[in-house]
Amino acid sequence: METAVSVKDLSAGYGKGNVIENVSFEVNYGEILTLIGPNGGGKSTVIKAVTGFLEKSGGEVTLCGENAEKLGRAKLSKLLSVMLTERVKPDLMTCRDVVAAGRYPYTGMFGALSAEDGEIVENALKTVEAEALADADFNSVSDGQRQRILLARAICQQPKILVLDEPTSYLDIRHKIVFFEILEKLVRERNIAVILSLHELDLASKVSDRIACIKGGKITHTGTSEEIFTEQNIRELYEIPEELYRKYFD
Repeated sequence: METAVSVKDLSAGYGKGNVIENVSFEVNYGEILTLIGPNGGGKSTVIKAVTGFLEKSGGEVTLCGENAEKLGRAKLSKLLSVMLTERVKPDLMTCRDVVAAGRYPYTGMFGALSAEDGEIVENALKTVEAEALADADFNSVSDGQRQRILLARAICQQPKILVLDEPTSYLDIRHKIVFFEILEKLVRERNIAVILSLHELDLASKVSDRIACIKGGKITHTGTSEEIFTEQNIRELYEIPEELYRKYFD
């Protein structure tokens, strides 16, 4: 399989000191890599450093075969699309407007959508099963609907790589399942590489091709769901006493 993302010895932090140290991993096209681990372990820091939202203090990030530091903002936006945890609240925008924002890397300085752009927007809405929401105020729709609209916006960028930080945090179980059904279909049909962070271990075990465990700013284990979700690994990763593990996981 061809590598879409290569991260080597990545270090980054906020102010003094690093939160993550010497983190390395790869993600192939058509693959979902999920980051799991305790709060404060470094998952979001990895995502922000990989995507350029946080300046790294060391290491190298390669996206689609190119050094991320040498990519201009316009080209980066065509290769990489990002959904972060923060709730987006644009003023006076319909759901279609929000989705259309994903075309801005392609529209030139005046931001005018062509007929082709408009078709891509409508197809993205259809892909996430949100055509009926197109004219609704984005701020008036439910959390589950909002996440689907943001995924449609990401689709509109036609990225090679999609990065999501806890994309289902605000969703109930039904909307989590719907979201991941759409995401998995998107990955397989468009051969997109996905990096995402999750707290829900049951979902991580179902949707991930590979999993990376992050604790104390370092990757402690990587592997398939079968390799990662053993009693020993999960207890060590989250520091769960044996009696509590058996009560809630057995």
